[in-house]
Amino acid sequence: MTTATPIRTTTLAEIAASWAPTASVADAAAASGYSKAHLYRAISRGECPFRTIQVGGKIRIITASLVRVLSGEAA
Repeated sequence: MTTATPIRTTTLAEIAASWAPTASVADAAAASGYSKAHLYRAISRGECPFRTIQVGGKIRIITASLVRVLSGEAA
């Protein structure tokens, strides 16, 4: 019999304390419960709940904005 490995969730305190100033869309999606595809669509429509910046050709999520939104505040 095989036992499943529990899924580890990241807390807001861990995100605020240990994440870089910007996060990948994949990391932000995982932390917020969105799928990566849904978050990319929201970004492209200008409806992303988090502040974003473009660095080179990559979209990054502002970590402080992610923490604020997930804690119930405005981005």
